[in-house]
Amino acid sequence: MLFPAMRAYASLLHFDFLLRRGNFAAVYDAVRSRPCRLRECEGDTIRRVCGSVDSACIWYWKQVLCLQRSAATACLLKDAGIPAQLVIGAQHTPFRAHAWVEVDGRVVNDNSYTNEIYSVLDRC
Repeated sequence: MLFPAMRAYASLLHFDFLLRRGNFAAVYDAVRSRPCRLRECEGDTIRRVCGSVDSACIWYWKQVLCLQRSAATACLLKDAGIPAQLVIGAQHTPFRAHAWVEVDGRVVNDNSYTNEIYSVLDRC
């Protein structure tokens, strides 16, 4: 479990660097262009990847943003052969924006009802 958590931590650092520079386009492109290496996956792959990202978030040196966490999760899931999508949504009143990851239309790294609260702006 240590190596996957270290990969997740490195991914959080990468996306944090891009976001601190105000480079949302680079974050979006990194997730969108990440190839999904289709291969046989164990049944608990999604749970293990999300757990690794959660562990990395606990040890991260500052608060992790939802976009940063979701971008890292989507990329790591794609690396594991899971066709994940980063979803960006917004709520009208009060205005809030949020990011999460879906696999086959199911939210995997947030509350299962997240996609009912926010209107989807984009998927990548």
